[in-house]
Amino acid sequence: MPKLIFTASYGKRAKKFFKRHPELLKHYEKTLKLLQVNPYHPSLRLHKLEGKLSELYSVSINISYRITLDFIINEDKIIPINIGTHQDVY
Repeated sequence: MPKLIFTASYGKRAKKFFKRHPELLKHYEKTLKLLQVNPYHPSLRLHKLEGKLSELYSVSINISYRITLDFIINEDKIIPINIGTHQDVY
């Protein structure tokens, strides 16, 4: 099972995000649990990004909100980088 690793900078971003969107906390928690159990689950819509973010991946919290990730498969690590709307994180 992949290990989620939270950085201090991501913690600050997430805290700020949930002050504005407390209604998404349950969806977020469900997304993180599913990400650990099966990062390739279709509902997460995991995909590799392009351009300046080509080293990162993205998963969906819901239709409007995303989490960008550093997804290190060979070491079983998942490091959340950013959280927000499609426009905010890309």
